[in-house]
Amino acid sequence: MLNFTKRRILVPNPACSWASKMVLNPALTADPQDPDTLYMLFRSTGPWEQATIPGKPLPYPIFLGFGDSRDGGQNWEFDFSRPALAPQLLYDRKEFSAKLLRDGKMFDYSNGCIEDPRLFYFENQLYLTVACRAFPPGPYWEHDEPAQCQPDWVRGTPELGPAVLENRTATMLFRVDLDALKTRDYDHAFTLVAPLHQPDVSDDRDVVLFPRRLKIDGCDRIVCIHRPKTPWNYPEGRDCTAPSIFLALGDTLQDFHAGKAKEYLFAVPEYPWEANRIGPSWAPLELTPGKWLLPYHGKQNDTVGYTQSFMILEEQPSGLPKITRRPAGRMLFADLPWELEGDFTIPCLFTCSGVVRPDGTLLMGYGAADRVVGLVSCNFQELLNTLK
Repeated sequence: MLNFTKRRILVPNPACSWASKMVLNPALTADPQDPDTLYMLFRSTGPWEQATIPGKPLPYPIFLGFGDSRDGGQNWEFDFSRPALAPQLLYDRKEFSAKLLRDGKMFDYSNGCIEDPRLFYFENQLYLTVACRAFPPGPYWEHDEPAQCQPDWVRGTPELGPAVLENRTATMLFRVDLDALKTRDYDHAFTLVAPLHQPDVSDDRDVVLFPRRLKIDGCDRIVCIHRPKTPWNYPEGRDCTAPSIFLALGDTLQDFHAGKAKEYLFAVPEYPWEANRIGPSWAPLELTPGKWLLPYHGKQNDTVGYTQSFMILEEQPSGLPKITRRPAGRMLFADLPWELEGDFTIPCLFTCSGVVRPDGTLLMGYGAADRVVGLVSCNFQELLNTLK
């Protein structure tokens, strides 16, 4: 029987302004030269009075913090001296436009929050995807109104586009210099590449790339997996009734935000625990040539909350990969007191990362109750046997 072992490793730090309220949804990656050394980026927030706009709620910008482990994840050291990656928090209209407009188009949405990190390799380069908003949220666990903390001038500037006007989530891609990151040289660790979708078409989260190009219809294509909030805004998703998993095919990393990628609806909710939405959790792992493990999550409703699961994909001689295994039952979900106790009432276990250890253990980082960071482990081969 498949057994998951969970433990809590990080809680909010009252002495750290940018991590005093919540720490959650970590990304993990192993050192290529030393698999016992692991690196983590975790999402965090705290009240940020210095960015308050008169008459607006207290903002809670979202940051990424850094931690590392030298013993395969047993013990961790976290750096609370400064964020590893922080939003710019530009509020002045001219400064905002000057810094964020590229070639006449809104390009960098990481001005207000940077959340839900996912670290993965693509063509042997380490990348990071993060869900961003142009302006920080307020106390979103009380009132989830994305635009409640944005300056009033934004609504009078329609040329910024709906992604900024509505403060939608846009997923940004960064190239990561691991040597700089592991020495905590954060100023040189991240290089912005591009958004990985069209933010003006839909709010989008849970975005990752296959680690290599896939041959589809005779062409080697970059394959992006994403989960638009309003899939019906894409022609391919017009019959969707809930947020679902899409595949987008491009030739360059810039194709996805430029509208040059071909979109496909890939997976929709099938089981009760997926009724509200499904989305990819972290980047696919190649099991054998052409066979992939895709971690994904589903939400049923606010009572059942979020379930983490897995599906197996197989590349096809022509066309998209095919789902060959997808369990019907719930696999991994919040059930411990510290996974259920927080400002949110929705049960939430949300993983953004996984590392297969040399001893055959799958180690996953996750956010519990949208408040603390946990690690969960299982025997990787037993997981695959369960899926089969």
